[in-house]
Amino acid sequence: MSHYFQTPTGPENRRTVRARFWDTEWEFTTADGVFSADGLDLGTAVLLRESVPPNGARRLLDLGCGYGVLAVALATACPEAVVDAVDTNERALALCATNAAAHQVADRVVPALPEQAADADVRYDEIWSNPPIRIGKDALHELLLAWLPRLVPGGVARLVVGRNLGADSLQAWLNDSGYHCERLSSAKGFRVFAVRAESGA
Repeated sequence: MSHYFQTPTGPENRRTVRARFWDTEWEFTTADGVFSADGLDLGTAVLLRESVPPNGARRLLDLGCGYGVLAVALATACPEAVVDAVDTNERALALCATNAAAHQVADRVVPALPEQAADADVRYDEIWSNPPIRIGKDALHELLLAWLPRLVPGGVARLVVGRNLGADSLQAWLNDSGYHCERLSSAKGFRVFAVRAESGA
């Protein structure tokens, strides 16, 4: 289940998938070896259905961007924002760049490996993520603790997590770790969380 976290070595077999959200029909190029290559995954669909694009955002992060659904959607909906799109899978990053170009937002979507991402001084108005739960609890906690502190004061991280993949325990851990994690909604077996630093809650 975790093969899409690393860059695959097999053939790409690129194809096009379609999705509808935010009253728009979208097309994305996907390929073998990336997360949810055959269509928009249910978790991301729930996150998009239960969330609206931020008004006036200038810097956003799609953490675990895959082939770029969230990054492209946010850049399209937030014309003044730069969106950093971070993933460990280089094929996914290449597809994210392809999709950003296809939707004419390539100048504001920045695909990057975690170690190549924006300068550590960069702060984000919002972080959007369907986080890679299957990398394991310790690795997931390390990932979130690396990126959540990069929210601006009052900024929010919007996360979608499967209930049967530990959503409730993750919420409790975030609250115990100095964040205010609010459940915004539950749908189709997923929780949508808004995570803020306590000082910005």
